[in-house]
Amino acid sequence: MTPNAVKSTIRTLLLVTGAWLLAGCNIAERPLDGPTVSSPDFGPNVFVFDPSTPDIQKHVDRVFARQEKSQFGSDRYALLFKPGKYDLDIQVGFYTHVAGLGRSPDDVEIVGAVRAHAKWMKGNATCNFWRSAENLSITPTRIDVPNMWGVSQGASMRRVHVRGDLLLADHGWSSGGFLADCKIDGEVHSGSQQQWFSRNSDWDKWVGGNWNMVFVGCENPPEGEWPERPYTRIEKTPLKREKPFLFVDENGRYAVMVPDLQKETSGVTWESGSPVGTPIAIEHFFIARPDRDSAATMNAALASGKHLLLTPGIYLLDAPIKVRSPNTVVLGLGYATLVPSNGTAAIEIGDVSGVKIASILVDADERASPTLVQVGDPEASLYHAAEPTFLFDVFCRAGGARVGSTKSFVTINSNNVVGDNLWLWRADHGTGAKWHINRNENGLIVNGNDVTVHGLFVEHCHEYQTVWNGEGGTVYFYQSEMPYDPPYQEAWMHDGVHGYASYKVADHVKTHEAWGLGVYCVFWDAPIIADTAIEAPDRPGISMNHMVTIRLNGKPDSGICRVINDRGEPVMYQQKAVLK
Repeated sequence: MTPNAVKSTIRTLLLVTGAWLLAGCNIAERPLDGPTVSSPDFGPNVFVFDPSTPDIQKHVDRVFARQEKSQFGSDRYALLFKPGKYDLDIQVGFYTHVAGLGRSPDDVEIVGAVRAHAKWMKGNATCNFWRSAENLSITPTRIDVPNMWGVSQGASMRRVHVRGDLLLADHGWSSGGFLADCKIDGEVHSGSQQQWFSRNSDWDKWVGGNWNMVFVGCENPPEGEWPERPYTRIEKTPLKREKPFLFVDENGRYAVMVPDLQKETSGVTWESGSPVGTPIAIEHFFIARPDRDSAATMNAALASGKHLLLTPGIYLLDAPIKVRSPNTVVLGLGYATLVPSNGTAAIEIGDVSGVKIASILVDADERASPTLVQVGDPEASLYHAAEPTFLFDVFCRAGGARVGSTKSFVTINSNNVVGDNLWLWRADHGTGAKWHINRNENGLIVNGNDVTVHGLFVEHCHEYQTVWNGEGGTVYFYQSEMPYDPPYQEAWMHDGVHGYASYKVADHVKTHEAWGLGVYCVFWDAPIIADTAIEAPDRPGISMNHMVTIRLNGKPDSGICRVINDRGEPVMYQQKAVLK
């Protein structure tokens, strides 16, 4: 046994001993106590800056130079800023997580920019994925130059205060995106964004819109009615919790803030001061590193009563990470990436209350998994309305970075689960992105009742992109592309039906509600027909609102015949069909 293997074995045994002593404990949200502590070891790819750190601009420039074009690279970075003022132009590339470490976004002021452009694709931002900015303020050095955040799926901006204008596109097309708990003092210009989802945010004015823009709990949403304008407005967010975030208190102690569960809200959470929530001291987290930790060490820590913090990198897992205790927090930094290498799920959550999973990327591997993320055991039956489980910024993919397959990306068996920005992507380009290689039947399967998703992006799966079997489901914003690559029509049919609908509400479901659904098609390899984009029972308890289908491109005589069931016009030649 190598020295590293000995160390890993000892570490696992110590953690397992703790698990025996604390087995069955209910993880509580534990407040800060004790004296100032030294900085935790977050590993080599987390960089913590304070205003006195020399050469910060050179450092962030080096990270960006490495990550600007690294669409399927293996490096992951988190750039963290302690409270204070910084004069910086921070360009955010792939797998880069930029975050402030204050209690409020205004505790960290970046004078300059925190921006994402698409120069590497000549202004086309449709592949500007996997990057994030959160918990800081941005003061542009020139009031006439907006802060650019030209992104597409898999990117989020949370808890950000922009003291000026915000531009959501570079010069070419963009296909985002997600904004939550943000305040923009000036105008938001959506530019070429095909679609966008905003929740609990505020701005002076929203300008622009193309196909599908959804605003939930936002102050001052744009005027105009669907379908003349592409806007869906929901006045208040019925149920939400903001994403947990890392911060440093006034004594230098690290903790993770878990914002409170809130109902019927609008606007940001932090404008009046510190957020309402519970801090959990970093000592109550197991800080995992991909260079030394395995599923065994992480599972032992979770069983012992620890929360889990995943530092940047790629974790090859020979077994699932098992979350079995209520109120557990699993928080990723720097696009921590989980790869189930043994044909299992990457993460399995028990049928328990109050789990928070945030900021993870899951890659399918060559040995196919039944699902990548499983919420609740298949026989789950308990109700968790008082403390729902939340999935924040959970992104899954099959192909692109590696050859990989999975039957479904996310399977939700539990009741009362809330998703907050999910992008589930069968790759259409990159490694293993071929019809017969990166096999992936479904993106999201919901079997639980009273499940809600804010911002659901599901693309290119072989069959139904989304399958909803549970009662009482609600979706605010849906973006989906059908698979690009069926080689011929007979390869993409079932029961005499041409193709598969993107969004499928099961025939037995009696109550379901969805707002702002966009389904698009590009059939490159053959003249392919999809009979309909959305299938849902036609009964009083089913409410499907503001739907659009678009044929982006593809072979002649290909497209979508109906928007929902047998309603809506066909889109066959780069057309758009809209239903209220």
